[in-house]
Amino acid sequence: DIVRGRDPFYGNPQEKEQRKKLENNLKGVFAKIHSEVTNGNKDAEARYQDRTGNYFQLREDWWDANRATVWKAITCKAEGNTYFRPTCGGDNGTFSQANKYCRCNGDQPNADKANVDPPTYFDYVPQFLRW
Repeated sequence: DIVRGRDPFYGNPQEKEQRKKLENNLKGVFAKIHSEVTNGNKDAEARYQDRTGNYFQLREDWWDANRATVWKAITCKAEGNTYFRPTCGGDNGTFSQANKYCRCNGDQPNADKANVDPPTYFDYVPQFLRW
């Protein structure tokens, strides 16, 4: 949600300044991406015209293009962490945690298999319901 610019949960007042700082940094990052993507590309200019400086469409497209890589980076380094619920069904019908590997069914990080990436259901669950 933060990357996509649609974070509805702003946290406690003490975190408000940190959140503003992060949002301003992201706007700067996406301003640079916008400049590179639209340079001489009329179709991209039309798609990503944004007078607000938030670059919502560009952020959505960036997230769609990079979601799997971001999840891979997050979950492959969450070893032993119990933040994520069990995601892989075992052979005996029980749930098993995708531990030792960052994917289910023994898929190792450098041998990605189709349809076994970490779940992305968090993308679509409102943040206040994730906790």
